[in-house]
Amino acid sequence: MYFVKAPAKINLTLDTLYKRQDGYHEVEMIMTTVDLYDRIGLEAREDGVIEIVSVDRFIPNDAKNLAYQAADLLKKKYGVTQGVSITIEKMIPVAAGLAGGSSDAAATLRGLNHVWSLGLTLDELAELGAEIGSDVPFCVYGGTALATGRGEKIEHLPSPSPCWVILAKPIIGVSTAEIYGQLDLTTAFHPDTKGMIKAIEDKNFQAMVDGLGNTLEGVTLSLYPEVKELKEQMKRFGAEGVLMSGSGPTVFGIVQQESRAQRVVNALRGFCDEVYCVRLLGDRE
Repeated sequence: MYFVKAPAKINLTLDTLYKRQDGYHEVEMIMTTVDLYDRIGLEAREDGVIEIVSVDRFIPNDAKNLAYQAADLLKKKYGVTQGVSITIEKMIPVAAGLAGGSSDAAATLRGLNHVWSLGLTLDELAELGAEIGSDVPFCVYGGTALATGRGEKIEHLPSPSPCWVILAKPIIGVSTAEIYGQLDLTTAFHPDTKGMIKAIEDKNFQAMVDGLGNTLEGVTLSLYPEVKELKEQMKRFGAEGVLMSGSGPTVFGIVQQESRAQRVVNALRGFCDEVYCVRLLGDRE
């Protein structure tokens, strides 16, 4: 079996500019990977079947699964006769705004490129990934990047200033479609994307903290008070920068010192069951 890591991502910025004619929103967002992984195992099979194997009951084992869609896309596009058993070991919370499903799909694309000996470049895999979901192209590359369009246009950035990331997910699910549906762009907050890029290039941690921003956050906080409370608690417990990732509900905090990160984690565990303390990866695999 061939194993591939599928890291989670967080949004340092997420700006929604306008609604496009195709129904998607034009976005500008800076994403970076963190040291929290799903593990994808791939085993070729000769019967042509695509099989999803997971002990997590929240993971679909059919064509709704993005990893399944990735395998099916490669199979049809390149006339692959082999099938594959895809084992998904979940560590990234489901429906959390951390791109777990998209990262699983991206890892499946990268892994099957090897298992099925397709010889595709990362750029070609990212282009295919855009057919599966908006976050998949970024997840194919990993690292840190500015994503534009509906998220599929990727401009690579250097790794940000090293830091610890505390992730906390309340026991709720949030619908991305619902959040975008409630978004009022005339009153929404818009982060300074260029300012964040400069903070990253300068390895300026404080400027990165000051530049954190997410257009969708106000909508989710108004609809889900538990997310708002979680954000307030994380600030109170000492996180230097706090933001909701994606459309939520996961909130992340960033700190420079490991000892402070552990204090925040220990304090949060009284408020939230799913709390993780990880490093910012930032670099491409």
